[in-house]
Amino acid sequence: MTQVADSIRRGLEQAVAFADGKADLTAYRVHIPATIDVKAIRTKLGLTQQAFAGQFGFNIHTLRHWEQGLRQPEGPARAYLLVIERAPRTVQKALQAA
Repeated sequence: MTQVADSIRRGLEQAVAFADGKADLTAYRVHIPATIDVKAIRTKLGLTQQAFAGQFGFNIHTLRHWEQGLRQPEGPARAYLLVIERAPRTVQKALQAA
């Protein structure tokens, strides 16, 4: 087998093991930045603070504090904001289906 095919096969095996709950989770790392520019994410989407908070389930006052630099989103909120930044339509679709 070629190197590319071997790499694809290993990746598929790892994905299946992860999905089956048999993967060594210590081998996986997720990078979540310490700071998030919430205003930039919201502005990129063309939403007002009110609309952004409403569409994604944030408290408007919390959102304002983040944007004013009074507070920073913590772990899960940072991760959620990254997903919103990278795949906003997917998040909106998932929230509408819920």
